[in-house]
Amino acid sequence: MNVIKTNIEGVLIIEPKVFGDNRGYFFESFSQREFDEKVAPILGHTINFVQDNESMSSYGVMRGLHFQRPPFTQSKLVRCVKGAVLDVAVDIRKGSPTYGQYVECLLCAHDEEGKRIAQEFALTANPSPLTGKVGLQFFIPKGFAHGFAVLSETAVFQYKCDEFYHPEADGGISILDTSLGIDWKIPTDKALLSEKDTKHPLLKVFESPFDVNLNLN
Repeated sequence: MNVIKTNIEGVLIIEPKVFGDNRGYFFESFSQREFDEKVAPILGHTINFVQDNESMSSYGVMRGLHFQRPPFTQSKLVRCVKGAVLDVAVDIRKGSPTYGQYVECLLCAHDEEGKRIAQEFALTANPSPLTGKVGLQFFIPKGFAHGFAVLSETAVFQYKCDEFYHPEADGGISILDTSLGIDWKIPTDKALLSEKDTKHPLLKVFESPFDVNLNLN
């Protein structure tokens, strides 16, 4: 697999090695051994994933921007296995030089709709070097709020977490906070949010439970 650093330290894009022929394709979606060999040295510590989650959403659904409060902080490794989503990680570590900044990654599955959306984005005015690729994964470390918007008719989204789900530790900031400067590629009148996600605070009034010296181990 190819590990790609982003403009915020610790946020990584992972490109698995895919083997394809006239029958279809095969790839290792996750290998603890390879993750330890290639990702742990960049992070400075190992990751032990303990829970896998999956969600299905329709076009226009926006989920986020979520996190778990200490002591139940989570790192996540996310991917889209059907359709396409725009995935975003926002730095919410107090004292971080990139506080309030974000990294986005277009996650497109290997199905026809995922490939189509990847190609459509590759033809935009300012595509990134990764735009147009399918099967990418996105690693989001602790101290970041995470969310995504569904760009396909249907999207199936999977993610690994290194801490179990603790509902009492749920937290979030508003996914519709325009001060973040995120273009979710979804018209406002098409956005579908849960009631809970409409009640998260804006970043400017948010009291973060994280700081830049967060223990990541």
